[in-house]
Amino acid sequence: MPHEPFTQADVLLEGFLALDTPEGFRAELIEGEIVVTPPPDGDHEDCISLIMKQVIRLARTDMDFSGNKGLKLASGGRCPKNHVIPDGTFAPTELRLYRGAEPWMPCDGVALVVEVTSTKPRADRTDKRHCYARGLIPLYLLVDREQSSVTLFSDPEGDDYRQHCTIPFGKRLTLPAPFAFDLETEKLI
Repeated sequence: MPHEPFTQADVLLEGFLALDTPEGFRAELIEGEIVVTPPPDGDHEDCISLIMKQVIRLARTDMDFSGNKGLKLASGGRCPKNHVIPDGTFAPTELRLYRGAEPWMPCDGVALVVEVTSTKPRADRTDKRHCYARGLIPLYLLVDREQSSVTLFSDPEGDDYRQHCTIPFGKRLTLPAPFAFDLETEKLI
């Protein structure tokens, strides 16, 4: 029986999934490009921790958090599915999305993803934003350390989010339902 020939996308995905990255490094497949990032610095982790604690304490809906969950998302064009690891992923506790999930899981049920800019801010500002919108993740929170701002993207449609709200560090940002609280950003400074 003849085999279907491998496409370039098939070869790329197979090579990506076979990568053995050094401990602490993160490999992602974003829009047909393999992106490897070094371990985050302490300020990056502090931002994630501050956001995670507020969401767990204040959200109207109980949320589960993962700081390392691989998500499979639709890609643009002929690239293989994007394989992205957000800095933070929140899902309603009642869904138990992480229970029994494969290392790369679909994004159905994810309520919010968080990215804190680091060595490759373009990936967080643009590429990942488009990936999350295509995956219909309702909310994307971007902490941009270079711009000293926090942006909440909402209402995904096609390749982007139709709405966004950007505030400078130090102001409050209202997270809509199912979170329904004001996120404090003063300690992100």
